[in-house]
Amino acid sequence: MEHYLILARSVTYAQRMQKALDRAGISSRVYRAPRDLTDLGCAYAVRIAPADLREALLTLHREKLNPVQIFAYHRGLYREAGNDLP
Repeated sequence: MEHYLILARSVTYAQRMQKALDRAGISSRVYRAPRDLTDLGCAYAVRIAPADLREALLTLHREKLNPVQIFAYHRGLYREAGNDLP
């Protein structure tokens, strides 16, 4: 299943992101980020559907909740999402 992981700097920050997204009607879940995606130790991420990415980023920006990184999951692999963001 394709999805995006929005990395946060802490579990508390990820929970704040999730609450902001929930208020905006965007479904999300908090996960521990896979170790191979970050060198931050125990980073956390918010998982969202591809269709929600644009609105999720706008919502987080409005709430001043800036992601550390964003990764796209496709066909079993994660890749950093950068220039291809909507």
